[in-house]
Amino acid sequence: MPRFSLAAALVVAGALSAHAQTNPSQETAAPAPVPAAPATLDNSLRPTFVAQQPDEMVTSKLIGLSIQNGANETIGTVADLVLDPQFSVKSYVVGVGGFLGIGTKYVSIAREAVTITRVDDKTLKAVIQTDRDQLRAAPEYVYLGQPQPDRTGSTAKP
Repeated sequence: MPRFSLAAALVVAGALSAHAQTNPSQETAAPAPVPAAPATLDNSLRPTFVAQQPDEMVTSKLIGLSIQNGANETIGTVADLVLDPQFSVKSYVVGVGGFLGIGTKYVSIAREAVTITRVDDKTLKAVIQTDRDQLRAAPEYVYLGQPQPDRTGSTAKP
């Protein structure tokens, strides 16, 4: 019989506890639900997508572009672009001389000295008013962190 009394006491205690939790006089008011709104970006956070305009050029078309002189002789090839801190083209690194990249010397030519024009939708033309000998005589361009060229040959393009 003591077991039955203990079990009955536990059932009554559990029922009172459950009743106390659901008693409306003891409940606190729940906050009102907030209506959902779709997530949106502020206009200042939206990415800007642009399309290439007819008067714009992409660097992938400049790298490897042959540079010609006024007599339409190819005197070098654009190997790289040097950008200033605002990411504007500062100069063109041009490979001169050599054969198939062996013995090629790289010089940096100011952007203003090279005229690049669009021949058609797919073709660009680069012209500089100088000759191959003047480019060969120009100081060699050295990339930051690269060793200075030895005077018996030239540095390899990075």
